Amino acid sequence: MKSEPAMSSLFSKPAAFLLACLLSVGSTQAALFEDDEARKAILDLRQRVEVVRGEADQARRASATELTGLGNSLLDLQRQIELLKAEIATLRGSNEQIARELSEIQRQQKDQLQAIQARFSKIEPVMVQLDGVEFLADQSQTRDFEAALAVFRKGDFANAEGLFSNFVSRYPHSGYVVPALFWLGNAQYATRNYKDAMTNFRTLIAKDPEHVRAPEAVLSVANCQLELKDSKGARKTLTDLLKAYPRSEAAVAAQERLATLK
Repeated sequence: MKSEPAMSSLFSKPAAFLLACLLSVGSTQAALFEDDEARKAILDLRQRVEVVRGEADQARRASATELTGLGNSLLDLQRQIELLKAEIATLRGSNEQIARELSEIQRQQKDQLQAIQARFSKIEPVMVQLDGVEFLADQSQTRDFEAALAVFRKGDFANAEGLFSNFVSRYPHSGYVVPALFWLGNAQYATRNYKDAMTNFRTLIAKDPEHVRAPEAVLSVANCQLELKDSKGARKTLTDLLKAYPRSEAAVAAQERLATLK
């Protein structure tokens, strides 16, 4: 019975040692296993960090590239804006120049139009009222007639005769013709050119027997006949005057002349 405990004691120390060794090896292997896992975890973490860093670097490079591109785009845009400003300034200057030129052209056209209107106003027919008759006449006719009449009223009958004669020749269809013939006849009568005076008075009567000057013209014909010693002709003319224009002032003078001829 004692031998078994001894044997047990004999084998218990190696067994314990072996067990201790086995436990130590197991513990070491566990430690080694834990170190490998840690290293793997660290490596994996490092790889992830590297990946993250790479991605970050790539992102930074992409951002830098984008920023560079954006900066270049902004610079291009700024240059385009400056070019557009320059073009706008040029166009504005051109527009201002065009506006000045247009204003000058308009001013010139206005001056030319006024000059043309002034010229036309000098030759444009105007309405004239003379001896109770209203008619259109060029301003040149009015000017020439009034100039001749002014000379007559000054008593320069010779020059007045020439002016009125030229007027009748120059403006044969003018509304001034009948008055011009009347004053032409009177100028000739004043210069004792009785025959021509009678011709012009008779022309007046033939042109417009209803004219206000017609009765005076008939009386003037009779006066010319008397100056030419044609009493018979003068008597007939005065008688015709009384028949044609019995209510005229010339008829009163004709009645008095007839009384002196009897």
